[in-house]
Formats: sequence, structure tokens, C-alpha cells
Amino acid sequence: MPRRLRVLLLALFASLVPLAFLALPASAVPAQAAQQLPGGKANFVVAVGHMTAGSRANRVRLGTYSFDTADGTVAARMHRWEHTEPRARAGTGTVPDESCSTTSLSTTATLVRTCEIQTAGGFAAEPTDLGSGRYQLETETVEGRPTSVLWIFWDTTPPRTEKWAVETTSALARLSFLYASDATAGYGYGSNAPLTTRQAMTAVRDHPAPLHLQALTWAHDRVDPASGLFQHRSFETCVRTTWCLTLLQPTSTRACQATGGCPDYGGGTPANVTSIQYYLQSLSPQDRRDTLWHWCTCLALEQGRTCYTGNSHVKPILQIIDDAGTFRGWVGVEASFYPFADADPRSHDMLGVFRLADWTT
Repeated sequence: MPRRLRVLLLALFASLVPLAFLALPASAVPAQAAQQLPGGKANFVVAVGHMTAGSRANRVRLGTYSFDTADGTVAARMHRWEHTEPRARAGTGTVPDESCSTTSLSTTATLVRTCEIQTAGGFAAEPTDLGSGRYQLETETVEGRPTSVLWIFWDTTPPRTEKWAVETTSALARLSFLYASDATAGYGYGSNAPLTTRQAMTAVRDHPAPLHLQALTWAHDRVDPASGLFQHRSFETCVRTTWCLTLLQPTSTRACQATGGCPDYGGGTPANVTSIQYYLQSLSPQDRRDTLWHWCTCLALEQGRTCYTGNSHVKPILQIIDDAGTFRGWVGVEASFYPFADADPRSHDMLGVFRLADWTT
């Protein structure tokens, strides 16, 4: 072969090497070999998302990673929602009982309205985005400090790669997102408690530590961070529907008026129309799945309905459980797809990835 042709072919091959692999450490060779557990923990709940401003091809994933030290493998069981394949909200079959909800439509009500709780389509079913791969732990410098770093090499076509910083306490490990070939944000927590271990809503309500929100959200072509405190101890416990909690947040003028969705009822008169209806429910006693649903009261008033049937917020979440079986918060995603016909319905979708946890800093 002429020398010039060999050089051209080598240059062409080099240009086709996936960028993901250019980011790998020199010692990271995806081969099956015994490994230590990330942070000494085997079972993780993980939320990841790919969100780009102006894009209509965003996606979020929520599920579990299980690590096996014997051969350095990892198995994923994920739910997935994509901008390009919107799913309708689904009823959970749960209507909070009269101890924690009301059929009254008075704007002076102190309980949420008696409505069937909604969740993201498909979350009540078993996860369908299943994967396997290999993992490797490295020590790398992150923000000027030697840090345990987890590399995951998923067995997909094309190959997918993830990189997480690993932090550990005695009972819990935390994954902090560093890089992924198909994601822009993520959160993960792990322990050695089985993924069948969870806590009841009463234990969630009574958890003594603050739960801090950290999130990245896509809405109206913007990607924005969010933070704050989740008021889990303010929720009402339900006497008969014990697997759910409810909260009527009295006022939230900024949130409920920001999009202009309440032209007739968004001005704060009569009182309490800018309240937010919050519903929190366990979806299964056998795994970590919970769901959070919320919407502005004024939106239902605009529709002339008891329960809002429009673009409410549906947020699948998974419980963070430590080695002792203690509830420590959630990782979650938002997968709220606009339900009405519109010239550009995907511009009204709301996607996000977040954590509500007592260990975030």
C-alpha cells in the first residue's frame, strides 16, 4: 500500500474514535476483573438526565445499579422517559381518604382536594430499560483533591460511559456526577441494604433530618438549577390510605403565576387560590418506588374542575436507604409531558433530575 494512502487511512480511523473513550484514564480498560464495591456499597438508586437548552430531544432515567465484586460487573434496571416519545400521566388508583384530603372546593380549605394521585406513564410497571456493563474504580484528582472515581462501561451500541465521584460514610455512599457520554446530570446513593428494603410513609413523614433539594430542570427551552428545603414534616398522614401523604402549601404566588396560566384566579383574590396541592405516595411495598404529584390550585379553578387535568408535575422518586435500613431521602426525575394539542406541545414539557436528601453537601 502506498505510504500516503496508509497515512490517510490512519487519519480517517483516528477521527472516528468515539469522544467518550478519549476521556478515559489510561489505565481504564473495560475488562472483566474483580473489583471493590464503590464506597463499599452494592446497591444504588440513581437518577440521570440529558437536558440541553433549546433541545426537544431530552431524556431522563431513574432506577437501580447493582454491583458485583467477583467479576467487576454492574446491572441496571431503569425507567426511561424521552422528549421524543412523550407518555401520558397515569392514575395510581389511590385517592387520599377524608383524614388527609377534602371534597370542599372552598379557597379557605386547609387540606388538599380529594383527587386520584397521578404519576409518570410507565412508572407503576417494571422497569424496561435494562443494562449490564463493567466498572472500575480509580483514584483521580477532582477539584484539587485525590478522589475515588467510579467508571462504568455499559455494554451498548454505541458504547456508553459514565464517571462518578464516590464519597462514603459508614452507612451510605454517594455518587456525584462527573461525566457521561449520554447524560448531563445525575445523582446516586448506595448501601448494602437490599433494593427490596424501603420505609413506610409514616417513617418518611417522621424523618428528623432536613431534606435538601438539588435539581436541574428543563422547561420552556431553558435549563435551570433549583435548590431549597423539602417540607416533608409538614405533610398530613392519612388514616386509611396509609401509603400516601398530602400537603396543601397555602401560598406560592411566584410559582403559580410565573407562566401566566391563571389569568382569572392567579392574583391572590379570593384567598388561597395560589396554593399548591402536593401528594406523595408509595407505589410498592416491595421496592423503593414512590411518586410525587403537585399542581397549582388556581389551574383547577381556571378549568372549573375539582382536580387539575392539565400539565401537572409528575415526579417518580426512589427511596435512599442506608445500611441500617433508615430512610435518607430520594433521587428522582420529572417526566411531565404536555397533554394538550398544540402547535409546539413539546416546548411545554417539564423534565428534570433531582435529589431530596439529608446528605447533599
